[in-house]
Amino acid sequence: MNNRRIILMITIFVFSFFIFEPMVFADETVIESKSAVLIDAATGEVLFEQNKDEKLPPASITKIMTMLLTMEAVDSGKITLEDKVNISELASKMGGTQLYLEPGELRTVEELLIGVAVESANDAATALGEYIGGTQESFVKMMNDRAKELGMNNTKFKNANGLSEEGHYTTAYDIAIMSKELVKHPKIHQYLTMWMANVTVGKNNDKTRTLANTNKLLRSYDGLDGIKTGYTSEAKHCLSATSKKGNLRLISVILSAPDSKVRFEEAAKLLDYGFANYDGIQVVDKGEEVKEIDIEKGKSEKLKVITEEPLNVLIKKGADQEIDKKIVLKKSYKAPIKKGEKLGEIVVSSEGKEIGKVNLVASQPIEKTNVLFMYKKLINNLLSPSK
Repeated sequence: MNNRRIILMITIFVFSFFIFEPMVFADETVIESKSAVLIDAATGEVLFEQNKDEKLPPASITKIMTMLLTMEAVDSGKITLEDKVNISELASKMGGTQLYLEPGELRTVEELLIGVAVESANDAATALGEYIGGTQESFVKMMNDRAKELGMNNTKFKNANGLSEEGHYTTAYDIAIMSKELVKHPKIHQYLTMWMANVTVGKNNDKTRTLANTNKLLRSYDGLDGIKTGYTSEAKHCLSATSKKGNLRLISVILSAPDSKVRFEEAAKLLDYGFANYDGIQVVDKGEEVKEIDIEKGKSEKLKVITEEPLNVLIKKGADQEIDKKIVLKKSYKAPIKKGEKLGEIVVSSEGKEIGKVNLVASQPIEKTNVLFMYKKLINNLLSPSK
């Protein structure tokens, strides 16, 4: 069917408080780390990059995918945060940073998630993977399948925790992509921002581990609420960091920094650059009524179409930027229609380039009409007093 497109033109004038043009970042700052990228979390647009597609070992940044699959399993109802996980022999022997879990010990999904998010515990990450996937091998397949779905084209996972293993690699850009997906789950920030946490461990619940967050930017960078550090002798010092100011959320990824101090400093430099030069504006609210459409063969003849999610777009400070919104709907719709069913979309563009889109969904269900319903409707119309 031909789509009916309604074009709404919105001109947005953005005034900068600066009297100079936005700086050219690459000319003013040198990134020592081997690979780096800065993206806008709403649109995925790359704002800065240095060897963003170079395949490198990611160390514990791998755990971003482990946390993502955990949150998706929770949100889908496959598991709950209160589920008890039986710790396997394999998980207990992971080594590296760990909670020192014992075989046969029972820990909740939430306790393990805290261990991963705060202290980057390898045993906790492996236990989550085994619980969600059934086996570590099955979970690794889930990780790689999800990476492919997200467009992480230069990534291959071999384990759930990021310990060095031949053929386990990703890129700064791919890490930014999965970080972008993780921050869509608001609850994850509850764990990522814990500075200190106490976790009970041991088969007899007789030990307490005090965990300290490995992401030191949490204490020094305004608005920072994640995500993950990583280190092995092979990967060197790595970091995926995110911060939100107003409607703008940025994600900064640093790989293979020479030391821990450099990774934090350079991640902060990238974020500073982004916030100094760009703004985020909300062009669509969640649940915003866009149009009332006609429904064929339905018990209701009209249906309000609403936006599924809010939509923020990226704009450059100091520029006059024209934003186009196209409402894309089919020519006709027939019942039955489920509440929340996708019926169209709003496509947002600027200067001929698409910069975002959001689904349009049904605000309520519409049942298909039947003979009995039509008969009752006819009788009601006949008995109703004429106007």
